[in-house]
Amino acid sequence: MAPIAVGDVVPDGTISFFDENDQLQSVSVHSLAAGKKVILFGVPGAFTPTCSMKHVPGFIEKAEELKSKGVDEIICFSVNDPFVMKAWGKTYPENKHVKFVADGSGEYTHLLGLELDLKDKGLGVRSRRFALLIDNLKVTVANVESGGEFTVSSADDILKAL
Repeated sequence: MAPIAVGDVVPDGTISFFDENDQLQSVSVHSLAAGKKVILFGVPGAFTPTCSMKHVPGFIEKAEELKSKGVDEIICFSVNDPFVMKAWGKTYPENKHVKFVADGSGEYTHLLGLELDLKDKGLGVRSRRFALLIDNLKVTVANVESGGEFTVSSADDILKAL
């Protein structure tokens, strides 16, 4: 499957997260993104070094600036279960705007065409590192990394595109 690209409509699929009342929610991506400007950024794994020390903190630190440029939602996405994503999100007490969501079985990652095979590292099939800017379900920016790189999918890269 070809990776999601600029001009594509994001596929619908189900993702899970714990809401502000600590209730597990499973919702469609379209219900989260329809009529909104959304950043969906994906990471290979929760609690992994580049994801935890660079990728996620950048979006948390730049969240107010991103929102001031019209972004409605900032979603951190990973092939992990929602309990892991909830625990990971709690390690960022300063976070007010980034929603941590789970693609437990990797089905949505497959729909995006952004799978990353890390079986040789004992991690199974994960998500490639990426950042998408989605405007009313249409991809306007698709910054997808190669392998384990972190060169085009930062919050600063999205800010430059806004």
